[in-house]
Amino acid sequence: MLKTLESYLKPGTEEYELASRLDFSRLPRHVAVIMDGNGRWALRRGLPRVEGHAAAADSVRETVEACARLGIRYLTLYAFSKENWKRPWSEVRRLWSLLRDYLKKQDKVLVENDIRLLVIGERDGIPASVRRELERVERLTRRNQGLTAILALNYSGRAEIVEAVRRILKGRQASPEALDEQAFASYLQTAGMPDPDLLIRTSGEMRISNFLLWQVAYSELWITDVLWPDFRKVHLLRALLDYQKRERRFGDVGPAGEAQDRRRAGKRTSDGGNRA
Repeated sequence: MLKTLESYLKPGTEEYELASRLDFSRLPRHVAVIMDGNGRWALRRGLPRVEGHAAAADSVRETVEACARLGIRYLTLYAFSKENWKRPWSEVRRLWSLLRDYLKKQDKVLVENDIRLLVIGERDGIPASVRRELERVERLTRRNQGLTAILALNYSGRAEIVEAVRRILKGRQASPEALDEQAFASYLQTAGMPDPDLLIRTSGEMRISNFLLWQVAYSELWITDVLWPDFRKVHLLRALLDYQKRERRFGDVGPAGEAQDRRRAGKRTSDGGNRA
């Protein structure tokens, strides 16, 4: 796999060195990203906040391309939350304008690289011109079989769960006893997709920010101080490598976990900690 990436990751670079340590059979199927820090990036440079959003387009392009080339199947980007409407209207308007322009410029790139676009969130609240463009690109890429790139727009994790409950109550197609976690997940907007294995948040903030609340229950978290406009494939590769060092237990212990717990307990005892 690494050999096929040599035109993209040049030997001798940090990116290539990081990729050479990856186990490509153990990549996350689904990576989700809370893209944070655009405003701070701009303010640190004495620029209007909207310039941070404009610069973020390069990070989106590079992250989408890197995930597609590495063979990751799903990438969800938290692009606009329902809470973001509280921002100044000039900033909000510019955000939607940037998204519309991005779609017009990147539609052929998505098709050529077999990338499918999907949108989650409350579409009715998205400006009509942007919604039309989103739906056009969704139709254009619907048969693509490579990476599925999901944009969370006008999105709220809590609202998604409430809407799922409403649909269940309205349909009344199953008894309460028949409603389990798998059945409930089929009413979410991410139905049919695997839950995120890895959740990345930029800018160093330690919050989930109402993003995929049901789906990230057992996601591995990777937080970086890098602001989103500065995020590049080297940071993604660091996140993937760190992900592969972790043991995913999903609430269980497992042999490796038991051994690790014994080592920790022994260290506490040797350091003068609590003894049985």
